[in-house]
Amino acid sequence: MKKSRPANLVVLIKRPDVGGDYLLGMYALKTDKFDQDLRRFKLWQEWSYDLNVHTESVSCSPEEPIRITRDRRAVYVRRLNPGGIVNPANREDHLVWWAACVPELAGTDPSNLKDKALSLGYSTVLVESQEVLVGPVR
Repeated sequence: MKKSRPANLVVLIKRPDVGGDYLLGMYALKTDKFDQDLRRFKLWQEWSYDLNVHTESVSCSPEEPIRITRDRRAVYVRRLNPGGIVNPANREDHLVWWAACVPELAGTDPSNLKDKALSLGYSTVLVESQEVLVGPVR
């Protein structure tokens, strides 16, 4: 699957997995024409045995930083706290959010970005939450 990777793929996670490596990357990042806080992109998830490519979006708003993702069952709206505590449950969300909102920091350990978040106007004390919207997902 390496041969099919987009040339502009930015690798966010690469780790050993069953039969090879798992890779999470981002490409085709675009800022919305009407809302400068909104970013859309393609997320590349690669395993040795499978490949998934999803279109996702994030809001880079200091008041309500969000990652919107989906699977076959639901849409997930995740409210984030850039510069806050990063743990195994929210690490991917923070990696994706930072890569989309501050592309020069793509792949940087988000647990080390509190000072950067503060300098960009994020409070670092927001409450993280997830809303699950269940229903037919296209």
